Amino acid sequence: MCHYCGCRDIPLIKEFIAEHERVTDAAGDALRALDSGDPERARALVDRMAVELAAHWRGEEDGLFRVMREDPEYADHIAALVSEHRELAALLPTLDLTRPADVRTFAEAAHELHRHIAKEEDGLFPASLTALSGDEWDASMAAWRTAHPEHTSGEGPR
Repeated sequence: MCHYCGCRDIPLIKEFIAEHERVTDAAGDALRALDSGDPERARALVDRMAVELAAHWRGEEDGLFRVMREDPEYADHIAALVSEHRELAALLPTLDLTRPADVRTFAEAAHELHRHIAKEEDGLFPASLTALSGDEWDASMAAWRTAHPEHTSGEGPR
């Protein structure tokens, strides 16, 4: 993942990346739970992923994605990312992690999630540095705060 452009210093991008890390950590823990024969723990971790991702995607899609997709240069890329969000959102609750086929499906989805995140962190997030105006950053941060009402104490992007 990119560390050269400085986007990781932007509070909103920092929050998105922290959410990515929590979700990929949970996915890795779920895969390890499955490897050790604990599908119940894996299910709990997948459910935690789904909750985290729902707020994360809402923050992205209602904010950063909404303002960036108005530029035709980014519209198709963002449409593909949103489609990937929908596919994973539909998949996670349907998995029966006691079935080997669903375990394989989850493993593939976890690997695809890493590729998806790379598209955001190595492509869209760095592009946002030059693509967004101050008002667009404000709108993006407001959308993140709306998607994360638990951060009313002032935590999160400003």
